[in-house]
Amino acid sequence: MGDHLLFEFASGEMPLAARMRPQTLDEFVGQAELLGEGRVLRTAIERGTVPSMILWGPPGSGKTSLAEIVARSLEAHFEGMSAVSAGVADLRRAVRDAQARRRSGHRTILFVDEIHRFNKAQQDAILPYVEDGTVTFIGATTENPSFEVNAALLSRARVFVLNALSDEDVGTIVDRALRDERRGIPGARLTADARHILVDWANGDARAALNALELAASAAPPGGGEREIDASTVRDAMQRRATGYDKSGDLHYDTISAFIKSVRASDADAALYWLARMLDAGEDPLFVARRLVILASEDVGLADSTGLQVAVAAQQAVHFVGMPEGFYALAHATLYLATAAKSNSVGAAYAAAMADVRETRNEPVPLHLRNPVTGFMRRLGYGAEYHYAHDDYDVTQVNLPANLAGREYYRPGKLGGEAAIAAARKKRRSE
Repeated sequence: MGDHLLFEFASGEMPLAARMRPQTLDEFVGQAELLGEGRVLRTAIERGTVPSMILWGPPGSGKTSLAEIVARSLEAHFEGMSAVSAGVADLRRAVRDAQARRRSGHRTILFVDEIHRFNKAQQDAILPYVEDGTVTFIGATTENPSFEVNAALLSRARVFVLNALSDEDVGTIVDRALRDERRGIPGARLTADARHILVDWANGDARAALNALELAASAAPPGGGEREIDASTVRDAMQRRATGYDKSGDLHYDTISAFIKSVRASDADAALYWLARMLDAGEDPLFVARRLVILASEDVGLADSTGLQVAVAAQQAVHFVGMPEGFYALAHATLYLATAAKSNSVGAAYAAAMADVRETRNEPVPLHLRNPVTGFMRRLGYGAEYHYAHDDYDVTQVNLPANLAGREYYRPGKLGGEAAIAAARKKRRSE
């Protein structure tokens, strides 16, 4: 680790979350599936045979701490940078320094936090030096590396998945910070209710818990003995539950997927829960409204055509009213669509028609369906033998190209309004 980190540590200027980073694998809390005795990653670290890797996990799950432990275990130089602020010039400087160390027999761990924020050129700049062993690369990301990391870099690094810490893990870390005389905040004590709220609201994010603990401890009233941190002080320090929600990140897509699938499954309670999760995290309400409009045709369709009207009305209402009251319209539409009869016949019918458009000859429009705008066009047969449906309904009239005559794309479902549609189609065809 760099000397500047040691200086900050000694001076007490580092925040609690940084001071309490584990120094060894035995101090590391959580991720037993990766770091338990006999596990591949732990064994590799202990044997000094660590590959380049990408650590994928939610905030506060220990990615940076693990990277620092790897460097310490290997007695390697830890070169850390954030992809938010670093560029290619920083990478080149780090590589030059690593090459110099390598010539003197010292290893370098190149740690890039939030690697998903590097563009392709920046990620490509790392590749040659990972391949030739100049650096052992460790990237950390909260986003799915399959989408956010270049295939070339991904193929040269092992991906290890870290999970959110359990409440028990977070509690262990909090208790350790209160006991540690050198790195923690001794002299402070959490009430049972305060500890419960701190751990619960952290949502598996150790950093969020420690940051809130530090702030709460500084605000706790001084006393003759220990400073007692009560539940009210913890609530003020945390303000709100840690969510880790990013409107362009994995949780954004995972949550909207859960919302859509809950509406599709007619589970109104789950649909409302996921709606609330999104809005509480600051999701764009018009994004949710757009998904509801799509759902109305994709999953409800002609089983209840009013669903599309309700969804479009909700979109207009949210646009007009805004938030926070816009949740009423979104909840209204969510409940309507979740409890409505379901049919996916709209999408299935369109897909079947599109398949024929792409896979068969695009035959000319039949003459009887062409509009005879001029006398010349009428003489060519445009509009000839066309039966105007309001005056002369003819079920034998073919309205598809000749090569597709008899095709049936739309197959009504059996629920809601489509049952009536199916009956009417059957009756009409039998006449």
